Amino acid sequence: MNVRLRPKLRPTSTRRAPRRRDAEPVAPARSARAIRPEDRVRRAGGPQDQALYACACGYAFEASVTASVCCPHCGGEQAW
Repeated sequence: MNVRLRPKLRPTSTRRAPRRRDAEPVAPARSARAIRPEDRVRRAGGPQDQALYACACGYAFEASVTASVCCPHCGGEQAW
């Protein structure tokens, strides 16, 4: 039986230098293009305080978010 050995492709001395324990890992700097979600909302004009309500009479409408919303079709109050 013949056995062929393949040569190693990498040198055996590829060990990394030991890391200092007191060194803090450096966080990558935030790029100028990175946008926070808060910035995106502010650019869009702030939060949209509108909600879609569905009344028991079958009418669906969009109104401002408040604790008491009345249906513009039948006048019934919407529970929140």
